[in-house]
Amino acid sequence: MDAVVARKRLEEIRDELDRSISVLEGSGPRPDLAPEYLQDPADAGANLTETQRAAAMLAAVRQQRSAVLSALHRIEQGTYGVCDDCRAAVPEGRLEARPDAARCVTCQAKRDRRRR
Repeated sequence: MDAVVARKRLEEIRDELDRSISVLEGSGPRPDLAPEYLQDPADAGANLTETQRAAAMLAAVRQQRSAVLSALHRIEQGTYGVCDDCRAAVPEGRLEARPDAARCVTCQAKRDRRRR
């Protein structure tokens, strides 16, 4: 993938992730709203679950943003499209599908197996 095209796509993805982070950071519980009302115990469980879900989504979005920033850095360094592990070229199709990919499919699969 051409570095100019990759940079543009990655910057668009980064901007979208920034918007998502902004929304997710604003979706947490707001203790300042209606503190005078007693909370039903059933609602407390639902609120906790929603808070946990939002926290998990925020963590995933931040991790993806980090990968996008790393890819932008690799473009600056001239190593974009080169596998971080085996140094082979990352296939064009993989970069089209995942412009933030730092590894070829084989090395990524090995890495994923080690994590399990």
